[in-house]
Amino acid sequence: MWVDIKRARYNLSMPIRPFIPATALLTAALWAAAAAAAEFPPAFDAFQRDVSPLVAARLEIAPKRYRQLEPALHHLAEQNAASLAVLPDNERIDAVVSLAEFILEKREKAAGTAVIGKGRAMIGLLDPTRGLDPKEITAIAASYGCTSTIFKQDPASQTIRQLADAFLADVTAAAASDDPTTIVVLGHGSPEEIQSYSIPFARLAAALVDARPQRPVDLGHLVLICDDCYSADFLINLGRAIEAACREQGRELVSLPYCIAGTNRNCVGHADSGEKFVPHFWKDVIELFYVRRPHPETVTLGDFFEKVDNMMYGYGRAPHVDKSGAVTYTLIDAAQCQDPVVFVPLDGDDLARLRKILGLPADAPLSRLLDIG
Repeated sequence: MWVDIKRARYNLSMPIRPFIPATALLTAALWAAAAAAAEFPPAFDAFQRDVSPLVAARLEIAPKRYRQLEPALHHLAEQNAASLAVLPDNERIDAVVSLAEFILEKREKAAGTAVIGKGRAMIGLLDPTRGLDPKEITAIAASYGCTSTIFKQDPASQTIRQLADAFLADVTAAAASDDPTTIVVLGHGSPEEIQSYSIPFARLAAALVDARPQRPVDLGHLVLICDDCYSADFLINLGRAIEAACREQGRELVSLPYCIAGTNRNCVGHADSGEKFVPHFWKDVIELFYVRRPHPETVTLGDFFEKVDNMMYGYGRAPHVDKSGAVTYTLIDAAQCQDPVVFVPLDGDDLARLRKILGLPADAPLSRLLDIG
């Protein structure tokens, strides 16, 4: 642009534009790009607004399906933020799309995994101070042909420690066998322990890892369900503790257990406290797979991350149905949202694929437990 110098000299309202070398402008642009990359992934709300539309458009899946995997995708991106941050914007979105496809494939592969069904045993641990009825597990177990063993303290004959020891002994026996077993924990929890019986995640990990000393650790025949506060955080810590114990003992980890958390990360659980105390997550399991008829032949992981997840999505949210029948939700009370999580174990091939997506070295450490929504 040409400027009339004579006029400009006396025009005091004209802004002063200092000369900035091109190299300085380039450096500033690079710093801005680096800062933006360092903030990837953004907080979940911003991820939904800015990243999800780009990813969902390339996946070509139904909005409900993307909604189910979206939190898992965000958490996986958070876990690998350092690897994603160094990629150019277009390659970063490509990588996130590949991560989403990976999660979808793991969901499809795991969907048929049995959780409650004929030939499985069930072990239940119930909080001693709440009105949890053993029938909340034994009834559903019997209706699907499962055997069941329930642990709930009787203060007249057992201490908390004695009950915890008995439960852990049964868990160790289940881990040592090849018998398919589902372990259900209902009560109070924290990221560090099953609070109802003061069982730290490290102690539960030891009960699982030490079941067959000197042998590879294969827990793929187990499903662990925790319906208590911070259950996703607890199960993540449990998975890490199992991996660490295997490394320390020089033992091969063949498979972690499948895990189901009634509450997502940093979430508390809620319950109905009428005549009986029933946590919302397990209440919906009973409603879907015991009360409603006809029963499926087997309750699977897919039933949990599809049917239970859909039923629980209404807590803290209000549904809206448009003229086409599509359902959307408005957040009403975030504190009521539990958004349960299914975790599946990863094998060596899975880890190799993730490393390739993220551009990581072949020996880069990655978690063996994957949140699939």
